[in-house]
Amino acid sequence: MADLPKYRLERVYLPTETLGSWYDKDRFLICKTMELPWRENKSAATSSEASCVPEGIYTVRKNPPKPDRNYGYFRFDYVPGRRVNPLGKSHILVHRITYVKDLLGCVGVGSRFADINKDGVPDMEASGIKLQWMYENLPDAFQLEIVKKDPNIKEVNLD
Repeated sequence: MADLPKYRLERVYLPTETLGSWYDKDRFLICKTMELPWRENKSAATSSEASCVPEGIYTVRKNPPKPDRNYGYFRFDYVPGRRVNPLGKSHILVHRITYVKDLLGCVGVGSRFADINKDGVPDMEASGIKLQWMYENLPDAFQLEIVKKDPNIKEVNLD
């Protein structure tokens, strides 16, 4: 699927979580991301044991709202070492998030990080708004390259 649009997610690994910046091909910032810490790609039913997605290149697709998720979201086609549902689809989603403790291996998106609950761990702000924008503006399918952020590249904040 070499003809799919390409995006890049650059991450910083912290003991409590993995924070990232998602860019388009021109390095325009699409959103901020939040994932669980790296735990050797472990799949688990609790946020205290599950891992963030491994670095690599993935195909991601839009998924329409459904009864238990009343908003549009995205799903990774396949993540090595992770479970798939009976239809062969990955359990790894891109969805709304406020607190990292609410993740089970998915990628949460939003506009900015803030310590909303004052526990010293970054949380995500404006997640629903950002996800809605992404659902309306990103293509139906695309490739997402996940990499560790190069510490020599500084992010420009235009706010």
